[in-house]
Amino acid sequence: MKGVILQPNYVPWRGYFDLINCADIFVFLDDVQYTERDWRNRNAVRHEKGLRWITVPVITKGLRGQLIKDAQIDNSIPWKDTHWAMLKHCYSRAKYFENYKSEFENLYCRNWDKLSDLDIEFTLTICRLLSIDHTRFVRSSSLCVEGKKTERLVNICRKLGITTYISGPSGSNYIENDLFERNGIQLVYHHYNYPPYEQLHEPFEPNVTILDLLFNCGNNGPDFIWRKN
Repeated sequence: MKGVILQPNYVPWRGYFDLINCADIFVFLDDVQYTERDWRNRNAVRHEKGLRWITVPVITKGLRGQLIKDAQIDNSIPWKDTHWAMLKHCYSRAKYFENYKSEFENLYCRNWDKLSDLDIEFTLTICRLLSIDHTRFVRSSSLCVEGKKTERLVNICRKLGITTYISGPSGSNYIENDLFERNGIQLVYHHYNYPPYEQLHEPFEPNVTILDLLFNCGNNGPDFIWRKN
């Protein structure tokens, strides 16, 4: 049983979905500390003048150390209108924007309170559009698993029967490999090496939200995720 454990991210890049596609079980790690100015609440889009950030405002004052699952969106700021306007500005001329317009417009019209709910629902919607239908999704907050750092990852794997844990390459900077070995869990590091695709503007910018790939490539988008250089 292959598993991946990652914090919920806001409209993540294609590597996030590559990892989901590798997994039998994907765990949204939502009961760890929320970090500000991170991928949890923001991502980049390709603007004609370079990268532009879309950021979901989160209430943090007096809430230092809050968990991701508890982070509340600050809806006093009209972020949904701003994000959708930016996406239309950047991608309305993209070849497949109209194919997905109503899907994402409807998501942005919904009422969102918790950041994790927003992140997870967008991710599940995109998985469906990418035809990822074999992966089971779990929130770590539903598992009642204790431990810190690598110990916590191992305990989640044991709870769910995961025998192979797949990590992104950055995991090698902090994962204690021997803990997985001692618990009989194979540890695999997954490396990203994706081909470029046609964007509306040059030069090619790889570090953007998956929406860039969907709007520019449509149903051909998975060819630029599962196929490596």
